[in-house]
Amino acid sequence: MPFSLYDATVPTFQQTLGAMQGLLAKVEAFCGESDRPEEDLLQARLIEDMLPLAYQISATVTHSVGALNAVHSGVFKPDRSPPPQTLAGLREALSRALDALSSITAEDINGLVGRDMRFEAGEMVLPFTVEGFLMSFSIPNFFFHATTAYD
Repeated sequence: MPFSLYDATVPTFQQTLGAMQGLLAKVEAFCGESDRPEEDLLQARLIEDMLPLAYQISATVTHSVGALNAVHSGVFKPDRSPPPQTLAGLREALSRALDALSSITAEDINGLVGRDMRFEAGEMVLPFTVEGFLMSFSIPNFFFHATTAYD
């Protein structure tokens, strides 16, 4: 069976973004049960110099649907905009990402194998192929942020 870049990305992103929706439901339930403001949890960090929960969830969107959009344009630039600061805003971002992923076909992704693309952050430019970028940069970052959100 040949390697399918679509099969390695889209279903994986869909499953984990769905799990992020479940995580937000748990955050919301905890806030309701404990009478804690949602902002307390959305700004929670594992350690002082780590970005908060809201950022971690938002980054899963960036490294999934954002990465797949980038491979079409040939350039990925980190999203520097602030993440949504409410549960509703994060739920909406996850829903939009899942909707976008559901419209992507195997041909949309598999047809890009072998194309050049690059990562750009300020002066730093890293060359990739589409599959190299998705498999060695996007997917590891996606899982890092999803895991950190769970933590």
